[in-house]
Amino acid sequence: MPSKTWQHRLLPLVAAIGLLSNVQAAEDLTPAIPGVADAGSKIEFIKDGFDGTEGPIGLPDGSALFTETKANRITRIGPDNSISTFLENTNGANGLAFTPSGELVAVQNLNPRVGVIFPAGKEKTLADKFEGTVFQRPNDLVLAQNGNIYFSDIGTRSTPENPNPPVSKPGVFHISPAGTLKRVAADIERPNGVQLSTDEKTLYVANTAGEHILAYDIGADGSIGNKRNFAQLKGWSRSENGWSSGADGLAVDAENRLYVASNSGVEVFDAKGQALGVIPLPKKPQNLAFAGQDKKTLFVVGRGAAYKIALKTPGYAGRAK
Repeated sequence: MPSKTWQHRLLPLVAAIGLLSNVQAAEDLTPAIPGVADAGSKIEFIKDGFDGTEGPIGLPDGSALFTETKANRITRIGPDNSISTFLENTNGANGLAFTPSGELVAVQNLNPRVGVIFPAGKEKTLADKFEGTVFQRPNDLVLAQNGNIYFSDIGTRSTPENPNPPVSKPGVFHISPAGTLKRVAADIERPNGVQLSTDEKTLYVANTAGEHILAYDIGADGSIGNKRNFAQLKGWSRSENGWSSGADGLAVDAENRLYVASNSGVEVFDAKGQALGVIPLPKKPQNLAFAGQDKKTLFVVGRGAAYKIALKTPGYAGRAK
């Protein structure tokens, strides 16, 4: 019998590669989530290799911004998936918000602070310390229509450059429209993503170290109370570093559903905190935001990669995020 040609010897390998490709393709499709996504909707991969992936937010032209925290820049994803630099030297910007006048507010990590970083000439610091102690790692923020700002700080962290930083408790903070800073929560192990309900009467906080998304009622003065477990996360799991949900960025749609980046992917909950489904992603998501001309595209970033998913319901139109 004649020996097999090299083409025939490769056929099993080619078949195996094809099988793996089919498996990967299956992982890049959404499950059916009522009102959110049809089964088989494409999870579109945009690009990998970014240096830190956080803080996505939509722009009016349908593009999206996100922060490359380690690269100290903000990157723009065009409607055609083109990649460009929006802003350099961002002081390690992480979470982002736009004011009604178009100023870009960011929590910043290199020299920890919260403040306006764009446009040029409008930069200003809104807060950089609490009760005399500098912030350690401001992580995320949300800007309400009435001007209230809520942001999280993960708390004391050691770095090679600063091995013994001032002791700073993790917390959630509030900056009033008049500029008054208050700590409104100091009992969360690792506060991360923050978001508001569509009526802005509820503040959601992602506790990365906990099993639940937390919810608080917002008072007339911007204070928060009635802390409660809002939604139980499927991402709650154990790793070599202990138990964690991986809860990170949060987003809301026009129907007040909450979208959570977690260890499981993008978890979706209704307005009462009932789980609706999970959109798995090839890489663990860190943050997410609605963008696009009709705000029906969910941009998701994490672990150096960026994706987008066309959904059935648009994001909430009352805020940039």
